[in-house]
Amino acid sequence: MEGEDKNMTAYCGLYCGDCFGYKGDVADMARDLRKEMRKPEYKRFAEFISKTPFGKAYENYDACYEMLGAMVRFRCKRGCKNGGGPPFCKIRQCAQKKEYEGCWECDEFETCKKLDFLKDVHLDAHIKNLKIIKKKGVKEFEKGKRNW
Repeated sequence: MEGEDKNMTAYCGLYCGDCFGYKGDVADMARDLRKEMRKPEYKRFAEFISKTPFGKAYENYDACYEMLGAMVRFRCKRGCKNGGGPPFCKIRQCAQKKEYEGCWECDEFETCKKLDFLKDVHLDAHIKNLKIIKKKGVKEFEKGKRNW
């Protein structure tokens, strides 16, 4: 998959192919675990074990099942530039308005406030990636080590 589709590099400098939602491994595992948890025997076991001192965490069984459902739904097979990701992404809107292939074409990406919301999860990975892309281009970026 790497290097096959230039559209896998998002406007922000992250690589969609590295995303949990795009890869789908977590979603698949969560789906399979929910399937096992739906078995009546397991529900009864969880209810029983939750009443013991060593099984108190099973009191959160329903919340766990709900969280797994959210994980199942976290999928994106199109990537940012193919219409995937958040539909109202301010980064995408800005780049498209300026007719940029990505933020790396903008002189202000290192201080851009639109990119700040990525910091909680990606720290400064997107900024590092944008610097690499600006210097080497998208194709070289996709071939090399990417920051997540």
